[in-house]
Amino acid sequence: MTEEIKNKNTEPEVREGSVPRAVNAYGSRKTESQASIGPRSKESEASTAPRASKEQEAPHSGSPRAVLVSVISDRQTEAEVAEYLDELAFLADTAGIESVRRLTQRMSTPNSRIYLGPGKLDELAAWCSEHAIDVVIFDDELSPSQTRNIEKILPCRVLDRTRLILDIFMSRATTAYAKTQVELANAEYMLPRLTGMWTHLERQRGGTGTRGGAGEREIETDRRIVRGRITHLKEELKKIDRQMATQRSGRGSMVRVALVGYTNVGKSTLMNIVAKSEVFAENKLFATLDTTVRKVVLDNLPFLLSDTVGFIRKLPTQLVESFKSTLDEVREADLLLHVVDISHPGFEDQIKVVSQTLADIGAGNKPVFMVFNKIDAYTFTPKEEDDLTPATKENMSLDDLRRTWMSTSPETSPSIFISARERIGIDRLRSDLYHMVREIHSGRYPFNNYLY
Repeated sequence: MTEEIKNKNTEPEVREGSVPRAVNAYGSRKTESQASIGPRSKESEASTAPRASKEQEAPHSGSPRAVLVSVISDRQTEAEVAEYLDELAFLADTAGIESVRRLTQRMSTPNSRIYLGPGKLDELAAWCSEHAIDVVIFDDELSPSQTRNIEKILPCRVLDRTRLILDIFMSRATTAYAKTQVELANAEYMLPRLTGMWTHLERQRGGTGTRGGAGEREIETDRRIVRGRITHLKEELKKIDRQMATQRSGRGSMVRVALVGYTNVGKSTLMNIVAKSEVFAENKLFATLDTTVRKVVLDNLPFLLSDTVGFIRKLPTQLVESFKSTLDEVREADLLLHVVDISHPGFEDQIKVVSQTLADIGAGNKPVFMVFNKIDAYTFTPKEEDDLTPATKENMSLDDLRRTWMSTSPETSPSIFISARERIGIDRLRSDLYHMVREIHSGRYPFNNYLY
C-alpha cells in the first residue's frame, strides 16, 4: 500500500514501511485539534481542584522554550520533586530545550484525564500563550488519552518524560545496532498513540462506484504498518543478538568486568582512563548508547572491560526491552563496577535505581565494586559548633561518608572514592581491580597461575 499519510501538524510524510516519529521541532503553532476541550462538570472540578503550586521562571535564550510540570503526590516531598525536575531540566537541556519555568501541583494522584487539575491546566495554557512557550514537558509518562486531552487545551507541543528520553536516544544513536534498538522502542511507544494523529481517518469504501460496504479505516492501516515495522525490527534485532552472542562466546576465556551506573556519572571517562581508550565522553545524559568492550592488562593479567548505557529513574520499559542485547554485557559479566556520582545530592536514590534495574534484568546477584566518583566536585556544609541539631547528609564530609555504610566491610560491597577527571585514587582503583579480577581468574582456572 503506497498511499501517503500526513500528520495533522504538517510534519514529514510517512510512507508504508516507516514508523511515525516525533521530531525535535518543538513548534508553538496551535493545531485544529488543540481547541477547547469543552465545559467540565462541577464534580470533575471538585475532584481535581489544586491545593498548592510552586513555580519558577528563567530568562529567554533563543532555544525552544519549555515549562516543566510535575505532581507532588502523597508519597513524595517537595524536595524530592524539585530534584526530579532538576533531572528533567537536564534531560531537556540535552535535547536542546531551555527550561524557563517549573510548575508543580500537590495532588494525591495525577488526574487520570488531564494529569493536573482543570484550573491549574487552564492557568498553564494562558501562561504559555502569553509567553510564547514552545513545549510543555511532564515528568511522568502520559497515557494516550491524557496526551490528547492536554493537547486540546495547551497552545503548544506536549511531551512526557518517556517521549523526551526517546528523542534523546534517537539523536544519540550512531551505529546501526543502536538505531534499530531505538527505532523499535519508538515504534512500540507510538503504536497506542496513533489515534488522533492523522487528518484522514475516514473509511475507505470498498467495491466499485457506490457498491460495496465500508472499507478499512485509515487508522487501522496505520496500525498495521507500525505493527509490521515492529515485527521486522524485532527480527533484525534477533539476527544482531545472535551475532553479539557469538562475539561474547569468544570472550569466555577472559574475566569480564562491566561498568554500570546512573547516566552521566563518569563511566566513559573512567573507561578511557583504565582501558586507555578513546570512548566518547560528555557532560550530557546518555552520551553512550552502544556497549564498548576493551581489553585491559594490569600487571600481566588481562581482562575485558565494557562500558554500557546509563540507567535513569523511570527508564522507559520500551528501551529496557529493546536494549536487552546491550544489557547482556551486564548480565554475563563476572564483576560489576558500579560508578556513583558522589557529588550529586540524590546519589543514594540513584544507587537504588541502578540496583533495582540490575535486579530487573537478572544481574542483581553479581559481585559489585562500588566506585564513588567526582570527589573533586563534592561539597558539604559544616555544622556550627553551637548547633546541637542532628547532622544531616548535607553536613557530612567525605571522611564522614567513608565511615558510614560506604566503607569496606564484610557486610557491604567493597568501595573506593576517586575522581576520574582529576586522576585522584586511580592507582588504588587499578590495584583493587587487579586483585578482584585475579581472584575470579584463579577460581575459574586454578592451575593457570602463570599470569600472576
